[in-house]
Amino acid sequence: MSEVTRLPKRSEVPLELTWDLTKIFATDAEFEEAFGQVVKAAEDFEQYKGTLENGAQAFLVALMAMLKLDRQLEVVYVYASMKNDEDTANAKYQALMARVQKLLADVSAKLAWFQPELLALAPEKLASYYQAESRLNAYKTLVNDWTRLRAHVLSEKEEALLAGASDILGASANVFEVLNNADLKFPVVTDGSGSKVELSNGVYGKLLEATERSVRREAFEQLYTVYKQFRHTFAATLSAHVRKHNFSAKLRNYQSAKEASLAQNNIPVAVYDTLVKTVNENLELLHDYVALRKDILRVDELHMYDMYTPLTGEPTLTFTYEQAKKMTLEALSVLGEEYTTYVEKAFAERWIDVVANAGKRSGAYSGGAYDTAPYILLNWQDTLDNLFTLVHEMGHTMHSYYTRTNQPYQYGDYSIFVAEIASTTNENLLTQYLLETQTDPKVRAYVLNHYLDGFKGTVYRQTQFAEFEAWIHEQDASQVPLTADLMSDFYSKLNQRYYGDAVENDPEIAYEWSRIPHFYYNFYVYQYATGFGAASTLAERVLDEEPAHTEAYLNYLKAGSSAAPLEVMKKAGVDMTDSQYLEKAFGIFKERLAELKELLAK
Repeated sequence: MSEVTRLPKRSEVPLELTWDLTKIFATDAEFEEAFGQVVKAAEDFEQYKGTLENGAQAFLVALMAMLKLDRQLEVVYVYASMKNDEDTANAKYQALMARVQKLLADVSAKLAWFQPELLALAPEKLASYYQAESRLNAYKTLVNDWTRLRAHVLSEKEEALLAGASDILGASANVFEVLNNADLKFPVVTDGSGSKVELSNGVYGKLLEATERSVRREAFEQLYTVYKQFRHTFAATLSAHVRKHNFSAKLRNYQSAKEASLAQNNIPVAVYDTLVKTVNENLELLHDYVALRKDILRVDELHMYDMYTPLTGEPTLTFTYEQAKKMTLEALSVLGEEYTTYVEKAFAERWIDVVANAGKRSGAYSGGAYDTAPYILLNWQDTLDNLFTLVHEMGHTMHSYYTRTNQPYQYGDYSIFVAEIASTTNENLLTQYLLETQTDPKVRAYVLNHYLDGFKGTVYRQTQFAEFEAWIHEQDASQVPLTADLMSDFYSKLNQRYYGDAVENDPEIAYEWSRIPHFYYNFYVYQYATGFGAASTLAERVLDEEPAHTEAYLNYLKAGSSAAPLEVMKKAGVDMTDSQYLEKAFGIFKERLAELKELLAK
C-alpha cells in the first residue's frame, strides 16, 4: 500500500522558507507591550472629543493622534493575523487573533465620534483651518476623501454602536474562515504518480492540472462531496454576511450594497456594470476557447474538471522555488534596476512564507503594515502557475514597498481598486518574457495555454463571481431567502452561460460558491478583472521601451492614496471609465488564442 503524503507541521518547515515576523515583534512580551500601548492610546483619545471645532491647531492635534493610534493598531493586527495564518489550528494564535479582533472593535468604537464631528464642521470652517495652519495641507486629500461621504455617515451614537459591534457583525466571515481552513476534513485521493495524498484546497488546484483524467475527476468529485455535505452551513454564513452588508448600505443611505462598497474607493457603479456588460459581450471568445479544449483533449464530454489541465500534455515547464526566484528577477528586469533590487531584498530578508504546512491558510496574499515589511504568503508547488503566483504577489509587495517609502503614513496605502493592477501587470510581463525567451513550439504552446487559462480565470471567472455576488445581494434586498438550493441553482446556470455548450453542466460545480472566500470581501472580485484589463495596457506601455511610460508606471506604484484611484490610473496611462482598456485585453486574448490554435494544428 502506498504511503500517504501528509503536510508537514509548522515546526518541521525549514526556517529559510518561512517569513521572519520577529522583525515585527521579537518576543511575545514585545507584542503584549505594543498591545497595551494601543489600549492606552485608545483610552487617551477620548480627550480630543469635542475639540475639532476649537480651531486649526486643535484639529491638527486630534487628527495626528488618531492616525498614530491607527498606525499602532495596524502593526498589532497584522502580526496576530499572520501568526494565525501560519497555522489556523494553533489555539495560541487563534486566541491572539480573537483578542486583536476585539481590540479592533473597541478602538473603532472609541474613534467613532471623529468622523461625525468632522462632518459637523462647515466646509467654510475647514477651509479656514488650512489657511490658519499650513501643516494641515499635508492631510487635505485624506480629509477631503472622508468628507465626500458626508451624506452616508451616521450620528456619533450610531457610528459608535456599529463600530462596537463590528466583531459580532463579522462573525459569519470568521466562521467561514475557520470552517474552510481548519475544520473541514478532506479525504485521501490518488495523485498522478499513484501516491496517496490528503486533499486540501491547495492540493486540489494542482490535481486539477494533472494529465490523468481519473486524477482530476476524483479530486473534483471528492472535494465537492465535502462542500455539498456542508452546503447549508455555508449558505447560512454567506447569507448572514450578505444581510449584514445590505443592512449597512441601507443604514448609510446607499441605493445598494454594491454602490456602498465601490464608494469607499471613489469608484462609480458604472465601472462595475461596464465590466459585466463588456465581458458578456465577449463570451463567444471563451466559448471558442472551451471548444478548442474539448477538441484537443479528444473527449466526448468536456467536464469542469477538464478546464485546468494543460492542453499540451505534461507540463513542459516546472520550477523549483530557487529557479522561480531567478526567473522572477529576469522577467521583471524591464521595470529597471531599482525595482529588481527591491525584489532581491524581499527574497534575501525573508519576506516570504513559502511552503504549505498543516493548518496553514490556503492560497496566497501580500500583506503587512506601513511599519512592517510587505510580507507574502504562498503555498508553493513546482508549477508554472505558482511562478505566476509568486510574480503576482511580488507585484503587490513592490506596490506596497514603493508606496510606503514614497508617501507619508496618511497616504501610505492604496485603494483596493488599483491593488490588482500592479500584480497583474507583473503577470503580463512574465508572459511576454516567456514568449520571447522560449522558442520550442511545445513550450510556446504551453505558455500561451497558460496565459489563456489565466485570462479565463482572472477576467471571465472573476466577472462570473462578480455577477453572482451582485445577484445574491439583490435577492436578499428583495427579501428572497438565500438558501443553499437557490444559490446552487443560480450558480449552476450562470456557470453554464459563461462556459457555453461545449462543457457539461456538472452537478458538483453548483456548489462552487460555497468555497470562495472572496464572497465575504464585499464586491472585491470585480477588481481582478478590471485590473487585468488595465494591466494589459500598462504592460504594453512598459515593454515599448519608452522611458516615460515606465516612469509613469513607477509613479503609479509610488502614488498610494495621494489622489483618487481613477485619477492615479489616468496619469499612468489608462482611462478606466471607458471600456476600451477591456476591449484591448480581449484583443490580446483573441490573438493568442489564434496563435495557440495554429501551433496545436501543427
